[in-house]
Amino acid sequence: MSAKILVLYYSRHGSVRALARAAAAGVESVSGCEAALRTLPAVSTVCEATQSDLPASGDIYATLDDLESCDGLLLGSPTRFGTVAAPLKYFFEQSAGLWLAGALDGKPGGVFTSTGSQHGGQESTLLSMLLPLLHHGMLIVGIPFSGTGLADTAAGGTPYGASHVAGANADSTLTADERRFAEILGRRVAQCAVAVDAAALKE
Repeated sequence: MSAKILVLYYSRHGSVRALARAAAAGVESVSGCEAALRTLPAVSTVCEATQSDLPASGDIYATLDDLESCDGLLLGSPTRFGTVAAPLKYFFEQSAGLWLAGALDGKPGGVFTSTGSQHGGQESTLLSMLLPLLHHGMLIVGIPFSGTGLADTAAGGTPYGASHVAGANADSTLTADERRFAEILGRRVAQCAVAVDAAALKE
């Protein structure tokens, strides 16, 4: 079975983007699975401000069609005082039509984040990101302690999702553990999507 996994993220300084790419590598390590990397524009405080439909560089902006057509979702955000960043919240606030249609019901989803410090709100941010996924009826995928080395890491990594400690100046690169956890999360979401699709075909 093949599956398209939407890797949707907002990144201010590049740390969440690095996690997104690692998660995408995990997705594509599963035979027949494709990672679709998409980002979001910043939310402006200026009401008249407009954003181009295409970013100047990097991954293209996500649309609700991307969300509707995916077989699974990996969602990434920096922490904003212990919760999800505004661009992702704004995007999901526009998804009521997909919720009414049950478009994401039964599809697997996982989350990832980056913070400036070890205690900068990683787990509360990840938990806040899971709330819209639960409302959409998605199957939540995390990172197990068994067989992953999660209990031994001194950097990012939680059972709720992948994470990175970027440092006060957001200049720290992913550690080997942080990259591996993001890849594990991507691989697990892809594997779940394949299994869900296979089960649907048998019905």
